[in-house]
Order: sequence, then C-alpha cells, then structure tokens
Amino acid sequence: MKKAIIGRKVGMTQIFDADGKVIPVTVIEAGPCVVLQKKTAEKEGYESIQLGFEDVAEKKLSKGERGHLAKAGTALKKVLKEFALDDCSAYNVGDIVKADVFAEGDRVDIQGTSKGHGYSGVVKRWGQGEQMHTHGVGPVHRSPGSMGANTDPSRVMPGKKLAGHFGVETVTVQNLDVVKIDADKNILAVRGAVPGPKGGIVFVKNTCKNK
Repeated sequence: MKKAIIGRKVGMTQIFDADGKVIPVTVIEAGPCVVLQKKTAEKEGYESIQLGFEDVAEKKLSKGERGHLAKAGTALKKVLKEFALDDCSAYNVGDIVKADVFAEGDRVDIQGTSKGHGYSGVVKRWGQGEQMHTHGVGPVHRSPGSMGANTDPSRVMPGKKLAGHFGVETVTVQNLDVVKIDADKNILAVRGAVPGPKGGIVFVKNTCKNK
C-alpha cells in the first residue's frame, strides 16, 4: 500500500467518458486529512501513519482523545485511521493529505460500514424461502420453520441462519477504478458502488490486487 485517505460518501451519479459511454460512479469527499501520528520500525516495530479527518468540537472528545490529538499540534479531528504504508518517510506529523494523492486510473480498495436494516427475519436477512401459503401454515409464512433438532443433538447448532441484526458491518470493495479527480474540491469519482449510506465514512487505499 502506497497511498491512503479518509473520506465521506456523497452519493452516486453518472459521467460520460470520451467515447460517450455512461460510467456509474460514487462521489467521495476525500480529505483533506492531516497526519496526526507517525510510527517507526525503531520504536513501534513497524511503519505507519495515522490520519485525521473532519474537525470536531473539544467537548465531544474524551480527555484521552484530546491529549492524543494535542501532541500533533493540529486542529482536533473526529475520525482517525491508521494506515501501514510501504514508505512513510515522505510523511511528517502535521502534513496535509488531499484527494490529489491519487490519480485518474488508479485502482483502489474502499472500506465502509454497510447500511443498517435493523432486526430482520430470515427471509430478508438470508434470502430464505417463505413457507407454503396453504391451509395450516397460519400467519407465519416468513418464519424460519423447523430447526431440524431432534433427540440428538437436542439443540440448535452454532451458525444457524436465524433472524437478527442485519447490516452495520465492515465491508470492503476491492479494485475499483478512480475515474475522475477534482483536487480543488477534494472529490474522487470511483467507478461502481461503495458500501454505506450517503454521508458515511469510507477509507480509500491502493488496491491489494496484483492485476
């Protein structure tokens, strides 16, 4: 990994390439981010930098968070993320990282938190089929049905797909193409869909794919 940035998902739109073909893109407000901390192989055993994104009021941070951010001598930041880069020597605490760290044509991996669907049943959560709409089934057509447990093992086995909290999971979409960059507005346009709702925080970094 050579480049990384924190951003916020703005939404989806479409743009046209030079041949007039429609390209569906996700617009990301990438940065500006500030380098808050730099870890070295001599001290921590590995190299990485910590980026901060979006200013935040002091009253919204804990005492420990304020103390950590005060060491950098920059404005207080709301979102922090550590990235282990191949070469961290080019970065120093206080440096500003903007969207132009990437270039059009780069391939990136984007990590976000998926949309929440609340407490969902097995039909919506796992795509399980409904029960037959016949006499005797009653008002439970979308229930999970039999658990399959008999005298042996007399219990529901771990991993059974049941109703529960659906969504709000960390999801990474790999190998997306950076179609367009607006360095003045810190905007990245990435081909395809990105996890999370509009306004959700995303982490953009060089793809781990070789091809």
